[in-house]
Amino acid sequence: MSARIFIIQALLVLFTSQFVSAIDDMALIQEIPARVYPEINQSRPDLPSPFLAPGGLEYVVAVNREGKFAVVPVTPGNEWKICRQLDVDSVDFPSLSATGIHSESDLNHIRSITGRSLDEINRLGRPGGLSHDGFMAGDETVVSVLKADNRIVQRLGLTHPQMARPLFHLLNLLETDMELGRWNMARHSWENIRHVFYNGRKVCVEGYDTKGGQLSIFDDGLEGSFHIRIWRELEPGEERFLKELYSALSPSEFSELARRLSFLNTGELQPQYIMRYGFYEGHTYWRTDPIAIAFIFGMKTLAEIESAFKGNLDSIMTVHFTE
Repeated sequence: MSARIFIIQALLVLFTSQFVSAIDDMALIQEIPARVYPEINQSRPDLPSPFLAPGGLEYVVAVNREGKFAVVPVTPGNEWKICRQLDVDSVDFPSLSATGIHSESDLNHIRSITGRSLDEINRLGRPGGLSHDGFMAGDETVVSVLKADNRIVQRLGLTHPQMARPLFHLLNLLETDMELGRWNMARHSWENIRHVFYNGRKVCVEGYDTKGGQLSIFDDGLEGSFHIRIWRELEPGEERFLKELYSALSPSEFSELARRLSFLNTGELQPQYIMRYGFYEGHTYWRTDPIAIAFIFGMKTLAEIESAFKGNLDSIMTVHFTE
């Protein structure tokens, strides 16, 4: 086999694997038997959410404040005004770019990210640096967080682009409503969409714009100005399951575990960080925990998550990622 034919075949395999990874488990719909947003449906369309339509467009089914149903195109891309969504730092993290997962060797040998030294990133990222809350806890480093979360995502059997995708879907839904004038400018809040159906789960969402912009700790030109609250209620069976396995926890400790599992604060920066760097932030207010993403968006069942971490969810979601 000539070298040219081998390279072409390798590129075809890589493109195919990346395309399959990109659509994840979304159902492929040949035609959409419903009105597409901004048109509204009075009853819930018989559609999975999310789903992939002809031409590669991705959609979610959402419910507005009037209890009516919207089928909204949310395909991630770099043309959205709210943020770029397909960029990966292939220079610093070639394995992440190629496979969606970091190589431990890459992380062990890296000395800078986006041309900025690790020492500078750590200084800017700790509480009181570029933000009051910080991008990581005071005893964490950017590399310790990258390593720990990479292992978590691997144990879940997922990739970083898969983790970023549902967050981009919600951001794109938010931008669509802004473009349609369905944002309460007086109250600086997104009040039109109440929740989104996602992999059989009812995911609640609230959005707010903040007074000032949040600069990135990386030298990447990114900036954030939105605060998105994402959560879903534990189903009765899930709550019983957790209480049986973590019966040794006090009521307050159990409540904290349930909160960390089912609630996220995010904005434009966090999903871009996940996609570009595999960075979910450390144990701060803005952490987009990969376990919580997998649980909230139905990417893994609670039983599957528990199987991956075997009785250690309470510690793995709370203990800081030190070196």
